[in-house]
Order: sequence, then C-alpha cells, then structure tokens
Amino acid sequence: MHTRSVDPAALERVTDAAGRLERELAKAIIGQQRVIREILIAFVAGGHCLLRGVPGLAKTLLIKTLADCVHLKFNRIQFTPDLMPSDIVGAEVIEEDRATGKRTIRFMHGPIFANIILADEINRTPPKTQAALLEAMQEYQVTVNGVRFPLERPLFVLATQNPIEQEGTYPLPEAQLDRFMFNVVIEYPTAEEERRILSMTTSTQHAQVSAVATGEEIEQLHALVREIPAAENVVDYAARLVRTTRPGADAPDFVEKWVRWGAGPRAGQSLLLGAKAKALLDGRL
Repeated sequence: MHTRSVDPAALERVTDAAGRLERELAKAIIGQQRVIREILIAFVAGGHCLLRGVPGLAKTLLIKTLADCVHLKFNRIQFTPDLMPSDIVGAEVIEEDRATGKRTIRFMHGPIFANIILADEINRTPPKTQAALLEAMQEYQVTVNGVRFPLERPLFVLATQNPIEQEGTYPLPEAQLDRFMFNVVIEYPTAEEERRILSMTTSTQHAQVSAVATGEEIEQLHALVREIPAAENVVDYAARLVRTTRPGADAPDFVEKWVRWGAGPRAGQSLLLGAKAKALLDGRL
C-alpha cells in the first residue's frame, strides 16, 4: 500500500487520533492487546464488532471505556427475551394538547439513536428483535411505519455474546452475523495480567480515561481508510480467499465436505477495509 493520493497533513492528524485512542484504552484495560487492536481496526474502518467470551472478561467495560474516550453519544441496550423491536428503534406515540384537545403523532427515538451502541448479550433476544439492528447497521437509518429516520454518523455497534450459557438464548441469524465486520473472541488473561487486574480492581484507585477524539475525527478516519489505495494483487487475494470459502469449483475438498454456504461479497469488503485500517494503525503506509 502507498499514500500518494492521501493528504499527508490529514494522515498525521487522524493517525495521531487513533494512537490517542489506543493509549487511553490501555489505561483501563489490562492485557487484551489483540482484542483492543481488533476493535480499533473495526472502529477506524467503520465496521461493527461481535465480542464473544465467558463472563467476567471485561467485554462490557472495554466497550464503555471506548465510549468514554470519544466525544460521542453512547447507549447500552440490554437484550432480554421480552425485548421488542420498538424498544430499540423507537415508536410513534399519540400526544394530546390539553389546551386545544388536538392529538398529534410523535416519534419517540429509541436507544439506537446514538453513536456507540452496546448490544449486551444480543443472543438473549429472539431473531425478530435482533433484526431491528439490521437496517441501522447497514444503511444508517431506521424505518417506522414507512417513514425513514436517518441515524447520526458515526455509528458503531458492539454486541456481546456469552458462549457458555445456552439456556434462554437464540442463535444469531446469518443475516445478522453478516453485518459484523469482526467476530472478536476474548480469552482468559495471563497469570501476570490477572494478578494486575485483581490488584487494580480491588483497591480504591480506578483508571481514569479522557475523551481524546471527536466525532469529526472519527469520520475523517473512516474517509481516510477508504482513500488508501490497495494494490491489485491484494484485491485479487481477498477475492480468491472469499471465493474459496464457497462450495464449488474454486473450493478445496474440506470446504466441499463441511461448508454449505460460504462468505459473501461483504466479507471481501471487510477484509480490504480491515487491512487498510490495520496498515494505518501500524504506520505502514
């Protein structure tokens, strides 16, 4: 990759913002450097993340800390079996003017109208409610009774999923999974990291993070990632990699045997955008 078409001044500004974000996250999150980097890659590329891990591995803390590091609106949605789509996108309500008795219909915005959304335990709600996120994640809008309501940019959806509790959970439909750029798996910390976690979280001292990036800077990051050119051989490799996952002439034997449906074109888009964002964060432009 190279940056002949990228403004050097803009590149310096946005890479500095990305570096500030990574440093602030490291203040509150001990270890998990790989997880932090993968989430930042998706954040910089304009994608969404699904975080999978057993309870107690700071999935929610990581997302809330990211929200504290930026001047953006944050909302948390706790997914439960009785959650309705209107609890996410909002609903129309009838209001009556006490003076005139006139009734009007007003749209009450749901928690999806924010910049960073924590969809906590997304697999605890039925697919009908999970699907309420589809339009928002892909088209940055919601539709209620035929009326479209645009969502503010940037929009970053991070969903958490507990892999060990199956009772009362619903598998995510393929269409929902396809909207996430990364499926990030959080592992247990190392012995030294766990010792530091115990020491820090059981004392009166708490890590303080500051908001170090604005929504405008995040949008500039998104635009810059797309401006980074990719060499033809990189594009060809991404296309071949995606096509190899699909049963057919291009697939290896184990794919033919074990895979029914391969990755779609959106997977190739995520590969390229993720590669560009990683190169940007690594300073390899």
